[in-house]
Formats: sequence, C-alpha cells, structure tokens
Amino acid sequence: MPLLEVNNLKTYFHTRNGIVRAVDGVSFSIDKGKNIGIVGESGSGKSVSCYSLLGLLPMPPAKIEAGEAIFDRSTDLLSCGEKVLRTIRGKRIGMIFQDPMTSLNPYMRIADQIIEPLCLHMKMDKEKALKKAIHSLDEVGIPEPDNRINMYPHEFSGGMRQRVMIAMALITNPEILIADEPTTALDVTIQKQILDLIQTRQKELGTAVIFITHDLAVISEICEEVNIMYAGRIVEKTDTKSLFRNPKHAYTRSLLKSIPANQVKGEKLYTIPGLPPDTSQIIRGCAFRERNQIGDQNECLTNSRPEFKEIEPDHWVQNCPGCLS
Repeated sequence: MPLLEVNNLKTYFHTRNGIVRAVDGVSFSIDKGKNIGIVGESGSGKSVSCYSLLGLLPMPPAKIEAGEAIFDRSTDLLSCGEKVLRTIRGKRIGMIFQDPMTSLNPYMRIADQIIEPLCLHMKMDKEKALKKAIHSLDEVGIPEPDNRINMYPHEFSGGMRQRVMIAMALITNPEILIADEPTTALDVTIQKQILDLIQTRQKELGTAVIFITHDLAVISEICEEVNIMYAGRIVEKTDTKSLFRNPKHAYTRSLLKSIPANQVKGEKLYTIPGLPPDTSQIIRGCAFRERNQIGDQNECLTNSRPEFKEIEPDHWVQNCPGCLS
C-alpha cells in the first residue's frame, strides 16, 4: 500500500471573475522512501495540489471540491479536519517552501523558528530542542551552527536560508517531505548542493519526497517517477527513465525540447508558444491544442477532454490523438 494515495483531487478558487479550476481531478501516489516529481509550468496546479493536502490554502476563496488523500492507509487529509492536520503537518509531513525569505519569520531568530516543531509536536523542553536544532543545522552544512542559530533570516545568504528550511522540514524525521521549487532563484552551484543535501538526508531518514518543479533537468537527477501537469490535470505519468527515453504527450515533448542542454548549439532556443489556458473558463477539448507545435494540432480533441489511460505498462497519458502523434 502507498504511504500517500491521492485520488481525483479537485481544488477550485471561487473569485469575482469566476471559478478557477486550479486542480481538476489529480491522482498520484507515493510509497515509503520513494521520490516522485510533479512538473509543469507556473500556474499548472502543481503547488496547489500539495498545499491542498496540508490545508495551507485560504478557504475561501479556495475550496476542495472533490477527492481523497489517504495517508498511512487510515487518514484522509482532505476531510480529517484542522485538529488532526495539525498533528500531521510539520511532524509526519514536512515541507520546504519555494521562497525561504518569505517563509521564515524575519522578526524571529532562527533558533526560535527551528525549535518550534520540536516543542509543539515532540514535547521537548527548550534546552534539549536547541541542542537538536544546532545539530540539525550542522547536518545541513551550516558553519558555526551554535553561533548562527541565534541570527535572523536576513543575515543568511539565499542558499543558507534554504538549508535552514531543509533542517526545519526534516527535524521531526517526517515520513513525507514536500519540496516546492526548493532551488528556484539559486545559482547552479548552490542548486546542486541543495539537491545533493535533500537526497542525502532522504537516504539517511528513509523519507519519501514529493518534488515540485518546472525543471525537468532537476527531476532527472533525483526522482524515480514523474507526473507532468498542465492546466490543472496530469497529462503524463511514468518512471523517469521511460519519460526521458520515450515521452508520449506533446506537452512533455515540448518541455524536454525546451531544456537548453537538449538544443543544438548556435540555434535559437526553443520555447513553447503562447500561454497556458485560462482555467476560469471551461476547457471542452484538449487543453494543449492551441500551443501544440510538436504533435498534430488539427487532430486534437475539441469537444471532450482526453481520457487518462495506460497506453504501456506503467505509462499513463492523456489520450488525445493530436498530442500523441
């Protein structure tokens, strides 16, 4: 049985301009100790999917319209209520947020922020929690942790703040870690260090990792399974090797083609034309039809949304003729 199984998750935002179908029927699962990636452009619904699981969306305007998220074979994260979620969030499921500068409280010392989950969830006294916090900072490669733990977030570099976030997320030894774009806005060298650090700590703790990113190159390094999201739905799902060796959906192929390392030197960099569709409008056919330059746009469905089917063993894809051609 999976450690977490999400079925038919639908999260909509009810706004003055209409209903935004940010997540529209997403299903995925993760086993203990495994890595999966959720990939897509900004606005595809990947972050909203995971925020929905932990009750981190403002309600209203957000509303969980349908679905279930069964954690540890017993608890539905979508219906268990805030009281139960508080015992899981930060203890059994940790999260690294996209921007540590806005996620860390600028008015609090790092010490006070990093010991909070220990005092709250593990009932540690402050002295013992502080020792563990210093050790955690040392484990993620922060020099002089016994001195730096008393600093404020603005006194750390971007890479060091991200290391602090990783230490905070893993300090309670969670069973699942959700990493939401943890390398965004970091230079390439620091990105590699952060990815290596997440992998190392995962192996040491046996934590399952859900990695959210727009960067397929990052996913190729650390994930065993990839879910490609577009316009609130998963359009392709398979193991990482199969996805890179034999991508099926036109959107997946477009993402792979847009990786700079995959392009011919001297030629103009490929970009996917246009913008993702407005999910506040009902999409009646293939959501990728207007941007499809790799498949056959004329063959894309126009009156019904493509079904999500297993077209090869453990290789699932939206079955749109124009996107599979």
